[in-house]
Amino acid sequence: MRTVLFAGLAALVPVQAGAAAVTAVAPGIDLIPGTFVPGRQPDGNSLVFRAADGLVVFDTGRHREHTQRILDYAHDAKLPIKAVINSHWHLDHIGGNPRIRAAYPVVRVYASSAIDGAMGGFLANYRRQLVEAIAQTKEEKTAQSYRDEIAIIDAGRALYPDELIARSGTRRIAGRDFDVHLQARAVTAGDVWVYDPATRTLAAGDLVTLPVPLFDTACPARWKSALADLGRVPFKTLVPGHGAPLQRAQFEVYRRGYGNLLDCAASGRDRNACIDGWLADAKPLLTDADPGFVRTLAGYYVDNALRAPKAKIDALCGADARPSH
Repeated sequence: MRTVLFAGLAALVPVQAGAAAVTAVAPGIDLIPGTFVPGRQPDGNSLVFRAADGLVVFDTGRHREHTQRILDYAHDAKLPIKAVINSHWHLDHIGGNPRIRAAYPVVRVYASSAIDGAMGGFLANYRRQLVEAIAQTKEEKTAQSYRDEIAIIDAGRALYPDELIARSGTRRIAGRDFDVHLQARAVTAGDVWVYDPATRTLAAGDLVTLPVPLFDTACPARWKSALADLGRVPFKTLVPGHGAPLQRAQFEVYRRGYGNLLDCAASGRDRNACIDGWLADAKPLLTDADPGFVRTLAGYYVDNALRAPKAKIDALCGADARPSH
């Protein structure tokens, strides 16, 4: 069963043992990598910035184990988590917010207002599907995974921002200056990405994802425009929402592959040609990926997102969206 928002992904991913180690991205910035655990939904990447007043966390993951790694990091660093920045409302990026709030009650969460629409639409529909799935499954482990998803959604206001990001600009958060950008109707109705000029590090959220672009709630044309915006930033290292950090040349590989994938899907060429094209274009970025997994995932998005009915694409893009080719 595919219950939207990566639900099919959990059944497709290759077995990956354990959580990847925390790695330094730049001075004062560490990556807590997201992981795909067999039979479960994924966690997005989390970045931890050391600021003058404490820690700033960019995205909090979904599962308890991932968020605990963030809390353990803060404990070991002997620094409080003063702020959270959420790139977007997908559960694998905001699911840890309630646990971080519980541990650090004065934490301030920064995000766009897009979660409002998601709670009344996409996530409400997802919750109904989960309730139906629990009634149908006979496996307790599977049922518990669905209940865990429902519990995240039911956390309600604990997922929401305290500080709305309504426009792009410079913000001083916990004593550190960030260039904070709001991208409308790209991966979601409101995506936040952050550039740290001191280290030339860009936290892109799901505006960059590997092993393929994840189109579940995306407007493909606006996402392409967002990648052009990222390309104008003088970053040294870009940290995607899923996958390993990219340098400038690697990002350009991703960007070209993304554009070619959209062009192929719009051309009416055979779906396998589009899948083959992505695999060829993104090959330098897929050295550790299972080709079968990539093919399956890319094919799903060609069929169900890039070639979705026009009404569905228009709803995600808005009335004034421009063609992507």
